[in-house]
Amino acid sequence: MVRAPMQADYLGTEIDFAAPLGEPALLPPDSVQWRVYKNPIALGIGGIAAVLLEFAEPRIRSGVWDHSTYKVDPIGRSRRTGLVAMLACYGPASTAKEVIGQVNRMHGKVKGETPAGDRYRAMDPALLDWVAATASYGFLMAYDRFVRPVSDADKDRFMADGDAIGREFGARRTPPTVAAFMEMMAELEPRFEPHPIIFEFLDIIQSGRAAPGVPRFLHRAIARASVSLLPDHIRRKLDLGRRFDLTLLDRTALRIAGWLADRHVDRAAPHCQASVRLGLPHDFLFKSPAEQRRLLGRPAIAA
Repeated sequence: MVRAPMQADYLGTEIDFAAPLGEPALLPPDSVQWRVYKNPIALGIGGIAAVLLEFAEPRIRSGVWDHSTYKVDPIGRSRRTGLVAMLACYGPASTAKEVIGQVNRMHGKVKGETPAGDRYRAMDPALLDWVAATASYGFLMAYDRFVRPVSDADKDRFMADGDAIGREFGARRTPPTVAAFMEMMAELEPRFEPHPIIFEFLDIIQSGRAAPGVPRFLHRAIARASVSLLPDHIRRKLDLGRRFDLTLLDRTALRIAGWLADRHVDRAAPHCQASVRLGLPHDFLFKSPAEQRRLLGRPAIAA
């Protein structure tokens, strides 16, 4: 068995996606999440779209911007966020719960007041619900748009299964379908507003500081792609106008990058290590659905 070195420890907890052998993740390997989370293009675009939707809400925007290291350390912040996302999907459930619990305790200290005088707490259930929902929506829609289409049934399965992860982070109302997500967004929309922090955040993304190894033109394309995942009326409300429109070159470059990333097998990647941990081939997620069902001992689906 090929083992990757230990991932960098997070909050004092060493993270090894390959051990202990046999320990399940929060979600099973045939979940839509396992398929989607393996693609870094989808996670990058979807994660930024989620932050844009979160920053539309003044309490979340103030909480993140005033208490986060993102504006001064975008590389470190992005890596830590990405590692927790991978852990929540692919990590051993016991380790995922331990680390997420530490993150929650850290967030429990975050509280303050928006410039308009609204008090907030990071662990407010309504805010946690929205943060969890935007992450699910962003990752899913980015994969569907820029990697490969996801059926309506699988979209709703993805949203429903997100409850297992969302609840670990303290969410209590996770939308079980895409339509339910849209209903949740409609409830919060009266609070949405444009703000300079949203544009400062997008400037950081487009500058390439968060991932300096990626060509700068691709950073600009990723920022525009993230904006494109927002419904048109939300874009208008946030003043995210035509300068953030995707060009044909942007769309083509991202689809090629997404296609290539979805076929790149790296034995040291969390999803490959997690597959081995569960007694599956390291390239389990790159096999056909029929072969995956066979390996999992599931009955074939009739044509």
